[in-house]
Amino acid sequence: MGSLPNEASSVEEHHHHHQQQVDMEDSSRAERAQWLLNSPDPPSLWQELVGSIRETLFHGNKKKKQTSSRGGAFSFLKGLFPILNWGRNYKASKFKSDLMAGLTLASLSIPQSIGYANLAKLDPQYGLYTSFVPPLIYALMGSSREIAIGPVAVVSMLLPSLIQKIQDPIADPIAYRKLVFTVTFFTGIFQFVFGMFRLGFLVDFLSHAVIVGFMAGAAIVIGLQQLKGLLGISHFTTKTDVVSVLESVFTSFHHDWYPLNFVLGCSFLIFLLAARFIGRRNRRLFWLPAIAPLISVILSTFIVYITKADKHGVKIIKHIKGGLNPSSVHELQFKGPLLGQTVKIGLITAVVALTEAIAVGRSFASIKGYHLDGNKEMVAMGFMNLVGSLTSCYVATGSFSRTAVNFSAGCETVVSNIVMAVTVILSLIMFTRLLYYTPVAILASIILSALPGLIDINKAIHIYKVDKLDFLACIGAFLGVLFASVEIGLLAAVSISFAKILLNAVRPSIEILGRLPRTDIFGEISQYPMAIKTPSVLTIRINSALFCFVNANFIRERILRGVTEEEEENEDEFQETTKRTIQAVILDMSSVMNIDTSGIVALEELHRKLASNGIELKMASPRWQVIHKLKLGKFVDKIGKGCVFLTVGEAMDACLACKIAVISSSC
Repeated sequence: MGSLPNEASSVEEHHHHHQQQVDMEDSSRAERAQWLLNSPDPPSLWQELVGSIRETLFHGNKKKKQTSSRGGAFSFLKGLFPILNWGRNYKASKFKSDLMAGLTLASLSIPQSIGYANLAKLDPQYGLYTSFVPPLIYALMGSSREIAIGPVAVVSMLLPSLIQKIQDPIADPIAYRKLVFTVTFFTGIFQFVFGMFRLGFLVDFLSHAVIVGFMAGAAIVIGLQQLKGLLGISHFTTKTDVVSVLESVFTSFHHDWYPLNFVLGCSFLIFLLAARFIGRRNRRLFWLPAIAPLISVILSTFIVYITKADKHGVKIIKHIKGGLNPSSVHELQFKGPLLGQTVKIGLITAVVALTEAIAVGRSFASIKGYHLDGNKEMVAMGFMNLVGSLTSCYVATGSFSRTAVNFSAGCETVVSNIVMAVTVILSLIMFTRLLYYTPVAILASIILSALPGLIDINKAIHIYKVDKLDFLACIGAFLGVLFASVEIGLLAAVSISFAKILLNAVRPSIEILGRLPRTDIFGEISQYPMAIKTPSVLTIRINSALFCFVNANFIRERILRGVTEEEEENEDEFQETTKRTIQAVILDMSSVMNIDTSGIVALEELHRKLASNGIELKMASPRWQVIHKLKLGKFVDKIGKGCVFLTVGEAMDACLACKIAVISSSC
């Protein structure tokens, strides 16, 4: 009998020791929750804005404090002009590679630039001007080593398709040219602002799928428009849709075309495509498709001059104004009723040009194994187009075909752009007279030979297999450009992309979590059927980056419905109709990056509804911005600081400890 008191004291001691452990766990859990609740305030909108500008300009170096104003100024210049970084280590061996790449690039750029100017409905010299000033500016400010700057097919088609609606290039070419320079100016302004304020995400609204569809549609439209030059047609439609272009071609077949143009153009088109095919099959002959356009221009010009074919209906370029780029400051139009439309066209062109340039730059940067800062690229592109608009250039950007040639030719740095630009200007000064007899059909065939690279059927098939909504955006862009207009195609594609984003934002998935066997990890039951649910505790993850006015009510209703469904399921399983089965709801907020006032109101209503039914609401893993706003909105005070936890595991342990404590006290 004497052993009974000893046994009682032993049990009491064990219970006391267990209670101490529980208290210690509760204390450490509360301490970890305080790390979350007492985290410093996140940066304000103004601080983020200033920080982003500083990062763009000051070489992205936040950690090093500037010891002097001179050091700060040099850091600013290095951020703005990357040439100051790599220029100090530039060697003669690199220049040899860049010189060869630049000369190869120039042999392709000269005929292409003349052709693209023709496509943009400008005189040939403006294409060459655009291959001189912008590449020089980019060489100072750009960070891509391989990208080749100049006029490109898509932008050269985009400009007239948008501008000719407000100004006819044939009726008044001077007014049209002034509008082109003004659009180029605003394009530069928008690109510069996008980069300076780190608004690169705006360019991402034209997704990869949209670009694939847009490029393919644009390539077909550009190709059909080259029938004017290839057939020697004088009267041609100003519209860009495929129906209008084909209608114009068929009506011209009866009286307004010259077979010699077609024969000459097709002959050299076959030569150009054959050179392209050989260059792709044999990497060592990369230079063949690069110099083929120049060979075509020289040979066709010589043939026309010898045979006097221009007297028999072959259309020729005639006079090209030579010399350095003249100033176009006085031609910019900042007044008048067309200013609003000019700014709108500038914005559209800025986004399209940037999208192409950054896509091209990043593609080749990934091959070489370095990172390209999109925001710095935007600043460089914006400044080069700003300067270009003042020096008789139209919108320049990165060209995929010329960048591929530059890369294959073994360029080391952007010095290849400088070599190319110098070669172009020397040609403008000395050789423009020799291009008088160059047939227009050859320019058409050069543009046509560059178009197959814009149509990527394999990518479209891949997009269809991976994401059907992405493919819908791709087809929307393609059909819109093909059968309506460029802006309709872009608008259709962006609208579909926005609809996809809204669909995901408005109806985010709300998933029930369970603990994965033999781990402390909580996974979604739908993804991991083996995950174990905890009785009386429902754990829910909100899979949405934003908890805002768009989806707040949907999320609240889905959580309440999830609670109801879980209770009904438990009742069916255990026949416990007399007692409420769910005692606590844990919200995993780890996916939610931000919340607004509508989201906080929805949480308050959820808390009120659950509390009225005797269910506790607990919150786990709220992110920095979220917990900051929940504290400001007094929501943390309403649910109690003891209901906010660092992880889902800690929240679950607290619920189970509370449940055990209740059972112990009742016993």
